[in-house]
Amino acid sequence: MILGLHAILYSPDAERVRAFLRDVLGLKSVDAGHGWLIFAAPPAELAAHPVEEGEKPHHELYLMCDDLKATMKELESKGVKCGPVTEARWGSITSIHLPGGGGLGLYQPKHPTALKL
Repeated sequence: MILGLHAILYSPDAERVRAFLRDVLGLKSVDAGHGWLIFAAPPAELAAHPVEEGEKPHHELYLMCDDLKATMKELESKGVKCGPVTEARWGSITSIHLPGGGGLGLYQPKHPTALKL
């Protein structure tokens, strides 16, 4: 029935974000036509969280890693700016600044993951 997960990053400079995904993060891609690249993503998991009183339903997208400090160091060697690290019960979290604005969450989970199921 469900065969995968398709996520979309909207940006005022989609070409630079595509180059970032390809050249910096090293994600493989296919051309869906006319240079429109669709990237293979690492294995994924999906969670559902409640919203707080008065909060609107929304979605968040995070990349996961097994060593946040080492991943940040590698990204910074490629010119990527990361946000400050915060600690939560569920993980160590930062953000990756994307070309053209916006960001992408990056975290090292402290919880069991569903990635190897």
